[in-house]
Amino acid sequence: MRRLVAVSSCAGLGRGFGSRSGVVGYGVLSAGLVRAAPCCGGGPRRAWLSGSGSRGGGQLWKQQQQQQQRRWLSRTAGLRSQDSTTAPPPPQDTDREAQAPHTSATYPRLTEDGDLDPSVFVGMPFRFDTGIALFAKRTPRPFPPPFLSPPSGSFSDPLSTHDRSRDRRGAYVDGHRIQGYTNGDDAVFASDYFVGANDGVGAWSARPRGHAGLWARLILHFWATAMFEDAARKGTAYRPDPISYLQRAYDQTTEATGPPNDWQGTTTTAGAQLHYRRSKTATEEGQTSNETTFEPLLHVLNLGDSQVMVIRPETREMLYKSVEQWHWFDCPRQLGTNSPDTPRGCAVVDEVPLREGDVVLAMSDGVIDNLWAHEIVEKVCDSLEQWRSGEAPPSRSHQGQGAVGVEGQGENEGVVGQSEKGEGKAMMEFVAEELMEAARVIAVDPFAESPFMEHAIEEGLASGGGKLDDISVVAAICRKNAPP
Repeated sequence: MRRLVAVSSCAGLGRGFGSRSGVVGYGVLSAGLVRAAPCCGGGPRRAWLSGSGSRGGGQLWKQQQQQQQRRWLSRTAGLRSQDSTTAPPPPQDTDREAQAPHTSATYPRLTEDGDLDPSVFVGMPFRFDTGIALFAKRTPRPFPPPFLSPPSGSFSDPLSTHDRSRDRRGAYVDGHRIQGYTNGDDAVFASDYFVGANDGVGAWSARPRGHAGLWARLILHFWATAMFEDAARKGTAYRPDPISYLQRAYDQTTEATGPPNDWQGTTTTAGAQLHYRRSKTATEEGQTSNETTFEPLLHVLNLGDSQVMVIRPETREMLYKSVEQWHWFDCPRQLGTNSPDTPRGCAVVDEVPLREGDVVLAMSDGVIDNLWAHEIVEKVCDSLEQWRSGEAPPSRSHQGQGAVGVEGQGENEGVVGQSEKGEGKAMMEFVAEELMEAARVIAVDPFAESPFMEHAIEEGLASGGGKLDDISVVAAICRKNAPP
């Protein structure tokens, strides 16, 4: 397994860093569990939660949306001048309510459902079947203007983007629907070739202009968009560049949430992109390109304490898990307002060889704070065996609980257990749901033993039971793509 480390640990003095508990005080940034050791700077840092406070008022939604679209057009015009080869224009959608008009020829193609079109990844020999399961500790906050479409004037229409991200009005940025799903302050994304889980730092909810859930969702949206755009431009010559994608996502999120909008927040982020390489056998035997066999290769990027884990069900073993990055206990590395952490400075990239049938998990810390690694492996493997033996119980989403876990409401309702999906996707939805439920049971138990409790005690803090938090799971299994 070859590991790539992106530059540094950003060690140095810190002033007023915000932990998830909302504590603001003085401290020292340390490398903690970060595996990248060299320091990339030092000196005093600006307080993450010092912010500019509430500006109040703000411009009308229409004016804000127009300004964002002008910035997008200006930015993409610069991209076109640097690279004359752009992605094919997106298909025309005659239903203007279902999809906002495209403002850029570089924006990747969309499916009829408004999702990023995976066909831009040309010649991929492998793919993911994915499933999502979510539990929110509280109802997600509505997205603010200009990201929320204006009310329609009908009393029967939902007034929150969180009724469902696929709502026909939806949530938009730069004229495009925001990809992924929101779960409390978390956000997730799942596609045939990329999965991700972001954990917005909940302490921002106490700030007048704080919205960690928006930051978490936008980072994933722009990350996935940058990846799909790059694949569309390069075609068969495409090679993943995770750090570049996340840096671009960070810059675009900073711009989108900056003045005149001024929405503050921070988020951890973890994602895994499926690609491939020539197999060792093919390399050793000197096969030509026409007869070369390939093997799947996973590109994992992590910044903070969300986690990507790889499990091999046939041997019931964990092949890989990303390592959490901390400044100190309960204060992970995070991207966003006033944070010193940046993708190019602090993100870590690993390359993990896979086999067909390996399971990849992208999880927020609501899972790993409540379940130990061996429990996650056991639950995933048991769930797969249960499904394949035909003993899987009916989906909880069909029993009225929904995917969010909060009164069966939210934009994610119906994400789990959709019967119209293929067998592989339905299986992974079941796996994700079982893992989410196992973590939820511990999270709400004040007497349970948990990894979070163990870590708190090690820090000299009184703690007991699980950690009630947003729980987000994306489960993916590696499959061979059907030949073209």
